[in-house]
Amino acid sequence: MPTLDDIRAVAPALEKYTQDRLLGEVWKRPGLAPRDRSIVTLAALIARNQTTDMPYYVNLALDNGVTPREISEVITHLAFYSGWPNAMSAVAVTKDVFAARKVGNDQLPPVSPQPLPLDEAAEAQRASRVGEQFGKVAPGVVQYTTDVLFRDLWLRPALAPRDRSLVTVSALIASGQVAQIPYHLNRAMDNGLTQAQAAEALTHLAFYTGWPNVFSALPVAKDVFEKRPK
Repeated sequence: MPTLDDIRAVAPALEKYTQDRLLGEVWKRPGLAPRDRSIVTLAALIARNQTTDMPYYVNLALDNGVTPREISEVITHLAFYSGWPNAMSAVAVTKDVFAARKVGNDQLPPVSPQPLPLDEAAEAQRASRVGEQFGKVAPGVVQYTTDVLFRDLWLRPALAPRDRSLVTVSALIASGQVAQIPYHLNRAMDNGLTQAQAAEALTHLAFYTGWPNVFSALPVAKDVFEKRPK
């Protein structure tokens, strides 16, 4: 990440916004814990393949209580939601951070852990709905969605379901995938993310993904919030 002196040498107003607003204000807002802000930020950077700032934010995440096991799992998760190349770029950066901090294999998640319990009824309903919609269009996608995403990836225990949902929603907003937000924002809130936390994640993401991406997501989030049971 460029130093504040580097930023000042090119864009002094940006340095002031970075100091006063982003680091001095946004990161200190009480609506979202620093650990959650780190998860949101890493998800956005990985989804957008923005590796320049990533070493700083991986270190910050570790300082804020995100474990190496969780960071590893965030990268693995986003291989599916942002693409393998973006995940590989994150691996290249994070490898050096882990090495500098002496993170060993014993601090990483196992390859094949005991999965979390599956809500069979909800998953059967999801799979049936997706199969009816797209089974004849791309049966391979439908099959991998069931077998790999929802019966494997989402059940990996190294990242709590609430945090996995927070990663997913953040990545969708960061990459402008508005159509996928309703399902995953509802899932996030079912997994324990509060409306206030979701709103604060949107505020945080405005600075890391740009106002247009967040304003594109706001009507969708508003609709989800209004339709949730009170």
